[in-house]
Amino acid sequence: MTRCGDADPGYGRGGAVISDGRLLRGHLGRAGHLGHITVNYTGPGDIVGTPGSLEDAVGNATVALRTQGRYQNTRELLEAAQGGDEVAREAWDSSMRALTAGMVSLMNAFDPQDFILGGGIAAGAWELVMAGIQPHLDVFEWRPTGESVRIVQAKLGEWAGAYGAARSACLGGGVRLER
Repeated sequence: MTRCGDADPGYGRGGAVISDGRLLRGHLGRAGHLGHITVNYTGPGDIVGTPGSLEDAVGNATVALRTQGRYQNTRELLEAAQGGDEVAREAWDSSMRALTAGMVSLMNAFDPQDFILGGGIAAGAWELVMAGIQPHLDVFEWRPTGESVRIVQAKLGEWAGAYGAARSACLGGGVRLER
């Protein structure tokens, strides 16, 4: 069984890939930075240099930029979109489209049984997140057998990343700094 996870569409993209019960760490220990995949190759580099990253397309840090300064964070954006503000609705839909594009890219790369979404926005507005991504999933997701990847809500909510980091530290799974 393989699972892919992505943090909420609010504060940043974390993530993990667990395959056959084992966490994928990668050669340099940087596996799991799922937010630093490209969803727009012509976009500017993000904090690690990735052009047009998922992080920048949906993250909390770029809400003001994506809304021409009207909203400062994802919660404000979501509240305004629910209230009918057209700029907010367009920005929210664009975020959900980018999130879905990133998700299906990971689905195609890893063929997971489950795709787990977590974080503050996913925990607090699960129905809105699912309503935002489902129409795009129906268009973007490759379903060669007719089956969809199951999208599930993280049980640890916005604390999933903290628990994972703590567990990794306890097990001695740090990042190698030397080459």
